[in-house]
Formats: sequence, C-alpha cells, structure tokens
Amino acid sequence: MSHVFSRNSNTTLPVAVRGEGIYLYDSNGKSYLDGSGGAAVSCLGHADKDVIAAMADQMSKLEFAHTGFLTSEPAEALATRLVAHAPEGIEKVYIVSGGSEAVEAALKLARQYVLEIGQPERKRFIARRQSYHGNTLGALGTGGNMWRRAPFDPVMVSASHIAPCYAYRFQEAGETERDYALRAANELEDEILRLGPETVVAFIAEPVVGATAGAVPPASGYFKRVREICDKYGVLLILDEVMCGMGRTGTFFACEQEHVRPDIVAIAKGLGGGYQPIGAMLCSEAIHDAIKQGSGFFQHGHTYLGHPIACAAANAVVNKLTAGGLTKRSAEMGRYFEQSLNAEFGQHQHVGDIRGRGMFRALELVKDKDTKAPFEPEKGLAKSIKAKAMENGLICYPNSGTIDGKHGDHILLAPPYICTEAQIDELVEKLAQSLQDVL
Repeated sequence: MSHVFSRNSNTTLPVAVRGEGIYLYDSNGKSYLDGSGGAAVSCLGHADKDVIAAMADQMSKLEFAHTGFLTSEPAEALATRLVAHAPEGIEKVYIVSGGSEAVEAALKLARQYVLEIGQPERKRFIARRQSYHGNTLGALGTGGNMWRRAPFDPVMVSASHIAPCYAYRFQEAGETERDYALRAANELEDEILRLGPETVVAFIAEPVVGATAGAVPPASGYFKRVREICDKYGVLLILDEVMCGMGRTGTFFACEQEHVRPDIVAIAKGLGGGYQPIGAMLCSEAIHDAIKQGSGFFQHGHTYLGHPIACAAANAVVNKLTAGGLTKRSAEMGRYFEQSLNAEFGQHQHVGDIRGRGMFRALELVKDKDTKAPFEPEKGLAKSIKAKAMENGLICYPNSGTIDGKHGDHILLAPPYICTEAQIDELVEKLAQSLQDVL
C-alpha cells in the first residue's frame, strides 16, 4: 500500500522510473509520449545531460545558502540572464520555488508598492474569469477558476473578475477581431470605475490562457488597450506567464508578441524544465526602487528562495532556450504542430476550435460543431480522454469547465520543444486514436 497522499485518493498511478527525450517510462516498461510536458513544464524533455551536469557541478560546490544571509553565484547569474531577455523596464528578479509562489510574491509586492508610495486605499485586484493563477490562497483567490476556488471561498480574499478575451466563445457575429479586442479590454476600465480607480492595485492576466480554458490567445490589440487603461488609472499590470512563458508560445516571454510591457511578470514551469522546482517574479526598477527608498524591506519570503541548485538548473535551461535556439525551435515546430492538428482534426465533428501558439496548443471539444454546444458535464469527457490516452501511451492534459467552470471540455498540448516532426505525427496519431476510442 502506498503511503503517498496523491492528488486522487481513489486512483492507482503507474510508477515513473525513467525519462528520455520526449518519453517517460513506467515500472512495467511501458512508454508514454509526454504530449503535455507534464503541465507545460518539460520544455527540454527528459534526461538532458547538460542540465544534469550543471546541477551536479553546483551540488558539489554549494547545495544551499539562505538568502537572509547570503546570495549565490547561480542566483546572480540567473537574474542577470533573465533581465537580459525581459521586457523593457524589468530589472529585478525574485527567485522562488514555483508558479504559485511567483504569483503570490507578485500580489504581495503590488500591495506593498502602493503602501510605499502613499496609496494605502488601493487594496483591490482585478482578474479574469476562466483564469488560473495558482493554488495558494492568494493566487487561488485572484484566479477565476471557479471549480478550484469554491471550497475555499470563505477563507480567501477574492478579486473581482471580468470576462476573458476568448474569441471562439465571445466574439459576436459580424464583430471584427479589433472591435472584439477593444470591447473585451474595455471591461477592465468599466470594472475599475465601478470599484473606484483609487481602490485598485493591479490587473492580473495570462497573456495566453493555460489550464483552465486551454491555450486561448488574446485578440490582436487586447493587451495594448489593457496597458493604456492601467496607465490611465495608475493600476499595475501583472502578467502571469507561469505556463505560457519561457519560449512555450514561440517567444521567450509570451507578452513579446503583444508588444506590451508589464510592471510585474511571474514565470515558472519552463524556467526549470522540470529539473528542479523553481519560479520567479520579475518587476520594474520603479517598483523595486519604491521599496528600496521606502521601508527597504519586502515583507515576504520563503526558505528556499534562490536555491543554488535550482538556479544552476534554470541557468542551463535558459541558456538552451536563448543562445541554444530552442525558443526559436518552439516557434518553428509550433507551426508544424498547428498544421498537423488542423489536418487531423480540422473537420472532426467534435472539435470546435484548434488554437494556441508555438508549442502550446489546445482542442476544444463540442457536442455540436455548428452551435458550439458542449458535451454534458456529467459525461466526464476530459477524465475519460485522459485515461484512454494514457492507455494508448500518450500523456496529454484534458480539462473540463472550459467555458464557465462547469461546461465545456478541452485538451491542452504542450510537448517539449525538442520534438521532431515524426514525434509530432506520433502525438497527433495517438490523440486521434484516443478521441476515436472515447467519442
């Protein structure tokens, strides 16, 4: 009997024993094509020798140094490397152990910043429905994943939520993409005015929405208008790139494609590629200087901040994503991935939308393609597809509640950037078989 407290107490999971490239192997010798990178984590695939060597080298020199007393060479190098590739104005990096921690740090920094500049009345956050920002109480309370939030609502400080920018579901007939982008973005201004501009700290959003809605890209011009609104009312813009950043959508930071500058950005997942738990919160120099010239102390912290071995791993990963060309490869292979998905599923009677960027793609499943009607929630479609795909040797990331937290199903795909065309073909073939088996 296992003594591990697993995610699902009624499920017995295969035991993973080995990884190689884009494949994982269990204790029975079965192989699984890692078509979702776990949860969009494994950008380099498994058993990368350079990352492992970097970790081993660091482990032989220094395994831990508490950041209340010392910094470390890997942490300093990683921060410098990230800033070199960050959006203009981003100058400081706060290194944590994962995505939820990165978002939590972003929220707390935003609140402390308004205190430091003498605007204590700013205490409200705005986010979007069908967003997901992490599982700590602060990050969960800000997010718009209603199913995950529901049990903990009584103990969370909640944000207010506006509509997502989700063209497949909410762009109206006859409405241009630009008109829809502006209409969706202007909901932010309406909400700021409803709450009172002097009470709003920040707006937080995923540039490309991840797990909750499935690789939903924004309509062109949406984030440009969001930036204008934030600037108009002195509201900070926090971008959550935990899932969509680090080359996943074909640029190192996903927001590069929106030509928008965040005040704070959260990253994780692909930052460490799964080799070590790591995340980071990056902020503008102006925000950092407000702390430095005010109290001088960010009232936040965790024991494993800037962990040297995690930073060494991330340095090796980021080097491969940038100088090593894997972000560029994500964009190139992403185009082949898109073509392959469209060729296989474009006419599928139950695939309503194929969307995403780079190596971050999703299929939205529908009962009726013409009306976009979803399958009934009680069918448990996402759960069935996940199980069948595993049986067929494919790890993918199906989810339910795509539309409103209850209705709708999608399959998120986020394979490693090292995929070959033949491996993408294999992924698509196994997914097609799994859908056929279930539907």
